[in-house]
Amino acid sequence: MKEMSREQYESLRKDAEIKAADQHGDKVLLLADGTYLKLFRIKRLITSARLFPYWRRFELNAQKLDRLGIRTLQVRDVYNLSYLRRTAVNYEPLPGKSLRDLSGLDADLVDQLGEFMSGLHDKGVYLRSLHLGNVVLTPEGELGLIDIADMKIHGGSLSRRLRLRNYHHLCRYDQDRQVVAKHSERFLSHVDEITRPKLARMLAGEVS
Repeated sequence: MKEMSREQYESLRKDAEIKAADQHGDKVLLLADGTYLKLFRIKRLITSARLFPYWRRFELNAQKLDRLGIRTLQVRDVYNLSYLRRTAVNYEPLPGKSLRDLSGLDADLVDQLGEFMSGLHDKGVYLRSLHLGNVVLTPEGELGLIDIADMKIHGGSLSRRLRLRNYHHLCRYDQDRQVVAKHSERFLSHVDEITRPKLARMLAGEVS
């Protein structure tokens, strides 16, 4: 991990586009060279985020996804901004558009999404922040993942319970649920017969 001084950060920030921020400050910057800088607050209390910090989760998840053959962003460097009580990851974005940024999803793309998610589950990938804004359609027509800090990769295929929890995350966002629900039969074709009725109710908005 490299140390980034106040002067270095302010120089980067001057020419950057602030993509996300909150009451604590900057969260994501799009830098002038086309890469991103994602910042993580250092918590004061002893928590899992201190013992296994988010920057390290982000870096490891990118490496693991790459080994699994899943398209994702590429980490370039990690930094400590001690004066801000922040750490940061500089990464190259995954080329393409998020599914949320597309003007709707046709039946084939919903089918591809269903197959993609089923494949993630088979490989043990569980996303706590799953939504269409975190799934990217690349120029090659493949699907990949971004915003990967809040993710756990298990050693084997996910259980039915975890698969349903993952689908539930997607269905929490009405705009995403409604887009997928337009072609729900294609999406549902990629889940087992026991899971299918519960997921169908989620997509219909009947399960909160």
